[in-house]
Amino acid sequence: MPLREIRDHAKVIGTKQVNKALAKGQVHKVYLARDAESHITDPIRNLCQQKGIAVEMVDTMESLGKACGIEVGAAAVALIHSQ
Repeated sequence: MPLREIRDHAKVIGTKQVNKALAKGQVHKVYLARDAESHITDPIRNLCQQKGIAVEMVDTMESLGKACGIEVGAAAVALIHSQ
């Protein structure tokens, strides 16, 4: 299961935090939920393409949130480089 990687890795959760981490160059992989609204996920996907960062799609916001250990859904999660 690819979401297992999320549990054991340094990460940021949510579109605002993912965008901040992308701007700082801290991200090496992004997970986006397929059921999130495209006006939220498309800008992140485009930025990842420009920066050459891998994007993995997850079926639902709920499953992405659960993989992060939170009780709510998440549209975007970024795995960040350990400091």
